Amino acid sequence: MQANEMEPLYIKINDIDNTAIIVNEGGLKEGTVFTCGIELQRSIPQGHKVALETIEKDGEIIRYGEVIGYAKDRLEKGSWIRDSLMNLPIPPELSSLKTYGTVKAGEPLEEEYTFLGYKNSDGTVGVKNILGITTSVQCVVGVLDVAVQKVKEELLPKYPNVEDVIAINHNYGCGVAINAGDAKIPIRTIQNLAKHPSFGGEIMVVGLGCEKLQPVRLNDGKDDDNIVMLQEQNGFTNMIQAIMDMAEERLERLNQREREVFPISELVVGVQCGGSDAFSGVTANPAVGYATDLLVKAGATVMFSEVTEVRDAVHLLTPRAESKEVADALVREMDWYDKYLDKGDVDRSANPSPGNKKGGLSNVVEKSLGSVVKSGTSPIIDVVSPGDKVRKKGLNFAATPASDFVCGTLQLAAGMHVQVFTTGRGTPYNLSMAPVLKVSTRNELQNQWSDLIDINAGTIATGKATIEDVGWEIFHDIIDTASGTKTTCADKWGIKNDLALFNPAPIT
Repeated sequence: MQANEMEPLYIKINDIDNTAIIVNEGGLKEGTVFTCGIELQRSIPQGHKVALETIEKDGEIIRYGEVIGYAKDRLEKGSWIRDSLMNLPIPPELSSLKTYGTVKAGEPLEEEYTFLGYKNSDGTVGVKNILGITTSVQCVVGVLDVAVQKVKEELLPKYPNVEDVIAINHNYGCGVAINAGDAKIPIRTIQNLAKHPSFGGEIMVVGLGCEKLQPVRLNDGKDDDNIVMLQEQNGFTNMIQAIMDMAEERLERLNQREREVFPISELVVGVQCGGSDAFSGVTANPAVGYATDLLVKAGATVMFSEVTEVRDAVHLLTPRAESKEVADALVREMDWYDKYLDKGDVDRSANPSPGNKKGGLSNVVEKSLGSVVKSGTSPIIDVVSPGDKVRKKGLNFAATPASDFVCGTLQLAAGMHVQVFTTGRGTPYNLSMAPVLKVSTRNELQNQWSDLIDINAGTIATGKATIEDVGWEIFHDIIDTASGTKTTCADKWGIKNDLALFNPAPIT
């Protein structure tokens, strides 16, 4: 039975909520009466909010048990609550966030879980076997792209154990204030991307020669045979040949790698959402949060991100910080981003996107409250600054912008093996360095994009599955994907998005 064929349904999250979202596909028409007696004052689209009681002018509009806005005018019971009818609340005052250490770690899972991965000489583990070629400056990208294509066509078939050859292209390296304070963010991001665990420790850098970001900075300060400098080559054909010769040496070594059994404690998982809607915080994100708790209890490392989609819910997170140091670090990252936005004369109201609003999200407060549930309920044991590597096993907050591509790039730099990505509106986003499991928030998206969605959490909204059911499904799919026994839909189609550096430093 489709949602539009069902009796009128809405979802209320918390007992104190005075608003709920419409479940039925296609929405509900004016005059529709729910079993509780509420009558719609006008037609309301799927995922959008209905007033469960009359809310007076300046009254609180509550969802998730939190104030998501204030009524600009009186809102009648049964009316459609839209973003244009709401005033945005003031964000939590950072100086008031003093509580921490209120959450204890859950009991470890009784079963010991493992996955199949590739052992690296530095002790890390990869889940893919890839040759990664790092660029030190955008100027070399055109040449490298030609070389990579030739490597794939002429060399890669000779080395069947190597999955792919990837160029880490970016628009950094020259014309930048290389010594500016915030320049450390893009630089350490590129440095850590070059050492991603699925590259097997085989560093290879292509540089030009005159760039500000000298290639040796991406090669542990060594000027050795890991670097090809184009300005040192005699013409284009020699540039291509030099890259191919270096690539083949590394392909020979990578081809000798084989998957081995590792404890799940070696796995690093990133969680993210994009193209979110009002169902995100009801179905997919809570299911991911349940899977997050399972992973942490099993000994794995999980990171959640997106500062602007955490800022308005940070008061729910600092109490979960394991220590005062972690709580202070959370506040520090929020404060840094507040000031970063101030420099651009924008504020958090620039989020959500038009698509988010079409899916029922009224403002960044509502979006944040639905977003943070991806983090589950475990203690937050560390905060990772943009571009840094994850340091501790357990639940981490990796500070990133909310942009899908920038967040994904920074989570890769932090060492992510697999990403779980929830979406309500739909996005073909994918990464070349790590598989991305796509989780839909609605049955309708699963039906529309059956060959792009890996897991459907829409069954939670219609009562066909529980959060726990889908959470376990996500958990097992993460292990299978990391082990190479499951291929994500996006990987099957060969979809790849460009990496996107976060560079808050000046460009000269």
